[in-house]
Amino acid sequence: MPYQSNEDLPPSVRDHLPPEAQDMFRKVFNNAWHEYADRRPDEVEALAFRVAWAAVKRHYRKVGRNWVPI
Repeated sequence: MPYQSNEDLPPSVRDHLPPEAQDMFRKVFNNAWHEYADRRPDEVEALAFRVAWAAVKRHYRKVGRNWVPI
């Protein structure tokens, strides 16, 4: 389901990404959720997660344990 705020994000996102990356993840996830809404519910969530992580990885990279802007 779409996320209303960063506090609603799963711990795998919320506890590891900086706030700006969380914003990006949430917005891209929500957009993908609506874009793929005609698919099976389990497919929609999986696709939205893949799209959101791909967007984050285009703008951030992991250095050690931290995600930093590219």
